[in-house]
Amino acid sequence: MKAKIFKGAATALVTPMKPDGSISYDTLSGLIDYQLKHHADAVVIGGTTGESASLSEKELLELTAFTVKAVRGHIPVIANMGSNNTAHSAELAGKMEKLGADALLSVTPYYNKASQQGLYEHFKAGAAATGLPIILYNVPSRTGVNIAVDTYKRLSEIDNIAAVKEASGNFSQMAQIAAECGDALDIYSGNDDQIVPALALGASGVISVLSNLIPEQVHQICASYFEGNVGKSRYFQLYYLELAEALFSDINPIPVKQALNFMGLDVGGCRLPLCDMAPAEAARLLKCIQKYGLCRFPERPKEKRFHANRRLSLISNVF
Repeated sequence: MKAKIFKGAATALVTPMKPDGSISYDTLSGLIDYQLKHHADAVVIGGTTGESASLSEKELLELTAFTVKAVRGHIPVIANMGSNNTAHSAELAGKMEKLGADALLSVTPYYNKASQQGLYEHFKAGAAATGLPIILYNVPSRTGVNIAVDTYKRLSEIDNIAAVKEASGNFSQMAQIAAECGDALDIYSGNDDQIVPALALGASGVISVLSNLIPEQVHQICASYFEGNVGKSRYFQLYYLELAEALFSDINPIPVKQALNFMGLDVGGCRLPLCDMAPAEAARLLKCIQKYGLCRFPERPKEKRFHANRRLSLISNVF
C-alpha cells in the first residue's frame, strides 16, 4: 500500500486577481487561512480552478512557494506539474519539489491527442523526475482524452504514482479502476456532485471546487462517511447539490470566483480568454448564494458587472 496523500476534502483554490490582472497575494493569504480554520484536508494550487492555463511558469512557481509558506505544514500542498509538453511537465515536477510541495497533480496532456501508450510514457517520465507522490488528473471534458483502465493499471505499478483525480463522471470506469488497481492507486472524486457515490466505491475523498466556499461542510461530507454515518454524509451531499451545480453554470472557475465575490471575498475576475458571467447568469448565481445564506453584502443584480470591489478583510468572520 502506498502512503496516502490526504483523506477527505482538498480545496482546488482559486487564484485571486487584482483589478490590473496581477495575483493578489494578500487575498490569497486570507483564503488559505480560511481553509485552514475550516478544516480543509489539503489544498491544490495553480490547477484548473486556479487558472493554470493563464499563468506564466514564473507566476505558477511564485504561487506555489507562497502557498507552501502560508500553509506552514498544517495540511498537504498539492502543486501543478501538468503540461502537454512531457519535458516541461518533468521539469515542473522537479521545481515544485524544490519549493516544498507535498504532492503533485498531473493532468492528461491536452490537444496532442496522445494514445494510451503515449499517456503511459508521459506520466512515467514525469514520475521519474521527482520523488514526490503524484495524483493523475483525468478530465476528458477539458482535455479531450480519457485514461483507460488498463493504462491506470500499468501506471499504478509506478512507485510514486499514488492516486487519481477522476473527473470523467463515469462511475463504471471508477469502479473498474478500484477493482483493478486496489490499494495501489487512491481515487479522489473530481466532481462535487458525486462525492458520496465515489466514496461508496472506495474513494479517499474529493478534490473540490465547492470547498472554496464551504470547506468545513465538504470536509464533513467525507468525514461523516468515513465515520460510518452514511446518512449524514448523504444529507450534506444532497443539501448542497444545487450550490455545487451552480458553480458549474459557466466554465470553471468563472462561477466560483463570482460566488466568492458575492460572499465578500474579493478574488476579482478571471484572466482572458475567460470573462465575466452574463448578467442574467450572475443574477441566478446570486440567488443561489443567497438561498444558502452565503451572501455577505447588498448586491443589485441588474448591474452590468458583478465583482465586489470590497477588499478581503475579516475573512475569519465568514460563517
